Amino acid sequence: MSAYTGVVDQVVAFLNTLDVRSFGSHEGGDVLGSWLGEADRDGLAEGLRGALRDALSEGAEPALAAFPLRLVPDTAGGLRLAAQSPVPALVPIVETVANAVVTGAWARIKLCAAPECRWAFHDVSRNGGSRWCSMAVCGNRHKTRAYRQRQS
Repeated sequence: MSAYTGVVDQVVAFLNTLDVRSFGSHEGGDVLGSWLGEADRDGLAEGLRGALRDALSEGAEPALAAFPLRLVPDTAGGLRLAAQSPVPALVPIVETVANAVVTGAWARIKLCAAPECRWAFHDVSRNGGSRWCSMAVCGNRHKTRAYRQRQS
């Protein structure tokens, strides 16, 4: 596991502040307010979370214009991407996403393929082909459903 994994996992945690899972007795919810506190009076965090979740969905056009990026000098004399946001807590999220896009790590952040789940997860499989947040839960449910359909 790389040092970058922990940073990407912060983005996954941000995405999962919206829990839309609807299977069994699970009740989802939105915990973004408790995650950020009072820092987001204008709804920018909700907009960013929605745009990033849209970016992970097939065919969705994300709206990220409210979070401009710029190049700034880094401590090593090079350049780095820096985000601008009136909500300071969102700056590390936007910068991490931008760097993940540049490095290709963004392709490893996914939404569970189960329509009743859509939990965000970091795909750490060797080939990057994971489809479900949990093979034991969502993958098993999908495969059991497919098996039952084939048997009937």
